[in-house]
Amino acid sequence: MTGRDPRRLDRQALGRAGEDAAARYLEHRGYRILDRNVRADGVELDLVVRRGPTLAIVEVKTRRSLRAGRPEEAVDARKQARLVRGARAWSRAHETRTRRIRFDVVACEVTATGFRVRHWEAAFDAASD
Repeated sequence: MTGRDPRRLDRQALGRAGEDAAARYLEHRGYRILDRNVRADGVELDLVVRRGPTLAIVEVKTRRSLRAGRPEEAVDARKQARLVRGARAWSRAHETRTRRIRFDVVACEVTATGFRVRHWEAAFDAASD
């Protein structure tokens, strides 16, 4: 993390800190980060990761509180469709041989000691767009 209390960060810095926490979490679990905060077809992809043959696009949502709902609830059908479009463009640009791309969501909630990180593998499917 940034070393600063995430409860006191501005919105943009909080998002970056959440993405950093998500990247560390995934790397610790054997994922390799291929890309971060990359734009493809006008869509920002937070993390593009690989573990073995699996390529995953990871949407990271960070929340200071649950007043606006759980972080993962923000990945609605409209956001999913955008991520699918961006993933397809990223895959074309990088000439990946992966036929199927998995879509994960990592939710980061601020706690008194940092972040609580939860990971949903295959949170939604490209067929849902």
